[in-house]
Order: sequence, then C-alpha cells, then structure tokens
Amino acid sequence: MRYKSIRKWPEDERPRERLLKHGPQFLSDAQLLAIILRTGGGGKSAIDLALELIDKFKNLKDMEQASVHEFSKFKGMGNAKIAQIKAALEIGRRFTGESIQRGSQFLSANEVFQYYKQRIGNTNKEVFHCAMLDAKNRIIKDYRISEGTLTNSLIHPREAFRDAIKESAASVIFVHNHPSGDPAPSKDDIIITEKLVNAGNILGIKVLDHIIIGDNQFTSMMEKGYIKK
Repeated sequence: MRYKSIRKWPEDERPRERLLKHGPQFLSDAQLLAIILRTGGGGKSAIDLALELIDKFKNLKDMEQASVHEFSKFKGMGNAKIAQIKAALEIGRRFTGESIQRGSQFLSANEVFQYYKQRIGNTNKEVFHCAMLDAKNRIIKDYRISEGTLTNSLIHPREAFRDAIKESAASVIFVHNHPSGDPAPSKDDIIITEKLVNAGNILGIKVLDHIIIGDNQFTSMMEKGYIKK
C-alpha cells in the first residue's frame, strides 16, 4: 500500500534516501523522476505523478521531446516542475555529448554513433553535422551544416567543407539523423555521400565515413561500401 505523502513512507523506501544510501543505479526511472519533481500535487505523491508521466510518454526520449503544453495537462504539473524535468533531461543530454572532447579520437563508427545519438538522435527534424579531424584522427571541432529535410540539392560541398577548410582538417566524418527511426540510406543519402567524397578528394580532405542515425541504431556508409577506405 502506498502512502500519498512520500515523507510517510518507510525511510529505506523513499527515493531520495535510497539514492543516497545505495546509489542512483538502484532506482527506477519513476523513482529518479520523483526526486526531480520533489513533491506531488493534486492529491498525488511525487512517485504517483512520476508514474503517470512515464505511463503517458513511455520513455525518456519521448518525455524530452514533449512540449510544455503536453506536460501541463497533468494535474499537479506546474511550470516549476516542467522546468525541473526539462533541465534535468538537458543536463543528461549535454553530459553524454561531452564524452568526446577536442583531441579525442573516434576509433569506430559505433563511437561516432554513441556520441551523436544524444545530440541529434532525438530530434524531430533532420540535421546534418560534420566532425573535423586532424592528421591523427583527433577531433578538432564539430559543426552543424544544415537543418531540415535532407535532399541532394540541400547539401552543397561548399557549405559542408567550409569550416573544415578554415580549421585545416585532414579528414571529416559526416553525420545526420533519420527522424523516422530507420537508418537505411535513401537514394539522396547515397548521392550526397558520393558527392561529398568526390569533393573531399579534390580539396585534399578525406571523408572517413557518413553515419546515418536512426532509433538507437545506425548505418555506416563506409561499412556499407559507399566510401572506400
């Protein structure tokens, strides 16, 4: 039986006390969310409210993308609580994005995927990024080339290599997402990849890979044979 007020729960069952005693890895998503919410509302405890949110949004990815209006439909969810959740999810996204720093190396297509899936994998529109590398494949800089529906006409080599030329990059890795969740390359993806590889050869900047990110999965155009080693 659950008490309405978490403060009336046995101490070892309270989410905050459990986290401090055992560590955050031992808490469920609902318990962690209840800690962020701090209090309930509308006659519900924080854990009740957290369970309602998880039941509605199903996962943290969908919760991150939810609008303020969608959150406000829940009784007990005011602006302060909505801001707390949005801030916590953004901190988590930024923390994951900091796993690769300037001077680090991408050693595999999977490492590229792990780095970018938190940065662009959850967005509802297509975004196209370029990771610039030095002669030892160490990361110099990342920049967003375009945002919007990706077509052959949208990505121009002039824009794609602009910053890579400025930074004297030796090589680049291009990355974009498929909001549909399916990372299979489209006809335009294949044409764009070929165009960028050819432009890189002319500029003396090698295109190491073009990664397409879907729903927790990816396609490496190099591994598929569209880019020669």
